[in-house]
Amino acid sequence: MLLKENNIDFVTIEYLKTPPSKEDILLLANKLGKRPKEFVRRSETDFKENNIASHLEDDQKLSSSMEEFPKIMERPIFVSGESAIVGRPPDKVLELLDL
Repeated sequence: MLLKENNIDFVTIEYLKTPPSKEDILLLANKLGKRPKEFVRRSETDFKENNIASHLEDDQKLSSSMEEFPKIMERPIFVSGESAIVGRPPDKVLELLDL
């Protein structure tokens, strides 16, 4: 893995076992500098089957849906202090860490 190759300590949060709360998602959005609709997976089955598209312009409702259906969140997301980045492609993580 990229982080191990660069000797970077990290903690993995398994979002399906411990889904982030609505508040955590809004905080994450702030760290990403994005609205929740900008890191949601619209092709995910849960997104399509639960009419979540109708919540795209309402950050509160969308973050609640992301809490209920965590699979719809883009991943992986890396957080460092007050900043975060979606790790696709993986090299973007190095930008966040200034490597």
